[in-house]
Amino acid sequence: MKTNAHAFSHRHKIHFSECDPAGIVFYPQYFVLFNDLIESWIDTLLPEVGYHGVIGVRRVGMPTVHLEVDFKAVSKMGDDVWLSLDIERIGQASLTLAWACTGTDGVVRMSAQQTIVTTSLDTHKAMPIPDDLRQALEGAAKAAEAAEAREG
Repeated sequence: MKTNAHAFSHRHKIHFSECDPAGIVFYPQYFVLFNDLIESWIDTLLPEVGYHGVIGVRRVGMPTVHLEVDFKAVSKMGDDVWLSLDIERIGQASLTLAWACTGTDGVVRMSAQQTIVTTSLDTHKAMPIPDDLRQALEGAAKAAEAAEAREG
């Protein structure tokens, strides 16, 4: 059961291909899952441009410059989980996200804090977050805060 509001979340069933021989999620797979979640989120925030448009057309990179992760419980093949992200901070050229993988039983399997910097893919130097993306991020943060306040 989803228990609190997030900037973006998606239900996911753990696949065989995401697991190691022990039958649990191989930890690097979480990074793939969350990168996919961020891509889907940007597609939702900027439907006319999408993640591909930001990266491929506009040539705005979004590399991770800091990542802190806690693995709290195992996820196994066939488990249904919620992958969620929240916006912790929006800076001039960076944003900090909080991720969580939570079982449908409410148990947090892993959580992370990620800092992403917007860069020019031509110069590889930091650049301001594009205006339309900034507005969409700010709107998503406000909507999540409002939903959280309603849930009490």
